[in-house]
Amino acid sequence: MNTEKDYFQNVLDTVARVENEVSKHMIGQKDLIRQVIISMFAGGNVLLEGMPGLGKTRLVNVLGKVMGLKFSRIQFTPDLMPADVTGTNLVDRKESGEGMFRFQHGPIFSNIVLADEINRATPKTQSAMLQAMQEHTVTVSNTTYKMPSPFFVLATQNPIEMEGTYPLPEAQMDRFLFKLNVPFPDFDDMKGIVQLTTTRSEDTIEAVTDADEIIEIQNASKQIPIAEPVLDYAIRLIMATHPNDESSPDIVKKYVRYGSSPRGAQAIISTSKIRAILCGRYNVSFEDIQNVAYPSLRHRIFLNFDAISDEIVQDDIIEGLINEVKTYQ
Repeated sequence: MNTEKDYFQNVLDTVARVENEVSKHMIGQKDLIRQVIISMFAGGNVLLEGMPGLGKTRLVNVLGKVMGLKFSRIQFTPDLMPADVTGTNLVDRKESGEGMFRFQHGPIFSNIVLADEINRATPKTQSAMLQAMQEHTVTVSNTTYKMPSPFFVLATQNPIEMEGTYPLPEAQMDRFLFKLNVPFPDFDDMKGIVQLTTTRSEDTIEAVTDADEIIEIQNASKQIPIAEPVLDYAIRLIMATHPNDESSPDIVKKYVRYGSSPRGAQAIISTSKIRAILCGRYNVSFEDIQNVAYPSLRHRIFLNFDAISDEIVQDDIIEGLINEVKTYQ
């Protein structure tokens, strides 16, 4: 009979195989790949923000194949309707001529859904994603349909081209476990990308896990212990994002309009456990909390006009929080 340590070692081996296989088909972006994997094994959705051509769509496609999951892509445009996402009821005719309704599933019924340029859809269509992202269900004509399990939404948006876009509302931003900034590649990575895509055929992508094992890892991660001082530190970080809290640092009081919701704390704790597994540990450290604080909070902190005029961004606020909030109270 396997011991608990052996079991978690198997979990670590599986997550490492996923990371290694994805890295074979993506040049550079190692930190980005790890953060996306952390979010997915924590069971959350990811918002990827970066310029066109940086491999956001490719990363999601590769992840789907490596994890052995069903993958679908939705290109969001201003004329996209909610039924184009969720599906709709169609009328089928029997041989007798009698009509009956049949639900035609939309592309959202997949394990991994790539919501490409999600901010190009109208608010009505964006809202069609809310129920699926939070509750993993879709309601059409008073009937609720369950999503396949596991289920992830990986959305992309372009931070440069703002014409014809509709900024995501705060409620929808909060449904993303992580917001990840996709960096531009450096010289060596750019050279590797060009060589990979223009000089030879791409190697076959190998599936190294499946849906059942991913669900098992998601459940196993919840058993990773977290010491009370580490948990308290994560909670104090969240409390300090609110400018009206007495513990918040000066940078928050000066530049933040609204702080993180409780989902920010849930995101930090759940993803720090996966990061601990990836680092070969069976407990969460203060460093795990600090590492996942950036992608967990950068879309949950809303800045005021002073921050915009002083060119302060969310990552500056999070850095200030980590510097000011002590690990022990």
